[in-house]
Amino acid sequence: MTTQGESALMNNTIYKPYIDWTEKLAITCLDKLSLSEHLEPAAMSLSALEEHSMREINNFWRGSAYNDRYCLEILRRATFQGDQRAWDCLQRCFSVILRGWMHRHPSRDAAYCFDSEENYMAQAFERFWLATACHDKLEFDTLAAALRYLRACLNGAILDTLRAYSRPKEVPLPEPGEAGEPLVEDSDEGGEVWEAIRGLLPDVREQRVAYLLYHCGLKPREIVCFCPQEFSEVREVYRLRRNIVHRLLRNAASIRWRLN
Repeated sequence: MTTQGESALMNNTIYKPYIDWTEKLAITCLDKLSLSEHLEPAAMSLSALEEHSMREINNFWRGSAYNDRYCLEILRRATFQGDQRAWDCLQRCFSVILRGWMHRHPSRDAAYCFDSEENYMAQAFERFWLATACHDKLEFDTLAAALRYLRACLNGAILDTLRAYSRPKEVPLPEPGEAGEPLVEDSDEGGEVWEAIRGLLPDVREQRVAYLLYHCGLKPREIVCFCPQEFSEVREVYRLRRNIVHRLLRNAASIRWRLN
């Protein structure tokens, strides 16, 4: 029920166009929201899927009833369709939960001595991607199953790091800034493999990361350490490595043919 002042304002010829426009905008937004609720996830845009997924993940996190079909659709597009935008969307959706697990991990204090929180999360996402995108038989029917596997990936990244640093090192890694770059002994066979890989990578930065990973034998964290002018974040190295692996898997037959 409107007051006399509100009624006068609504009938004012100056303000009425703006009031009508606001009402139409509100109705349009409500109609779009209602429509998206009835759309099948496969027909929804990524932005709509992300909005719904964030809401449902929040319900899952609080222990309330949730619908996991939106997250599963993003996961399907990211893995089976190889959609990079969908993968970025999935990372945004899962990052809050992953960070919470990191904060509550029993070995977090020791883990932080050797690497950063962001790097552990990047490693967990890469392990998750490799498992889902590179193995056709690995599918998740529920959000809970996908998150359990992601948590296992995070735990594996932390434990592998702690084990690596607990072993005695006979030859320490060179300090950042030292002259020279780690080299491996080259061979004709190694050169052929590298040329076959490089020919499948049109992006210059992908070629550089592939060279440092597979020719020099560096890990993503070591690439950032040795080449800070080229790569400032380990997350970018992991992203480029995912692209490289995806290209190589799609062209495995071509690589074998060139080497034979």
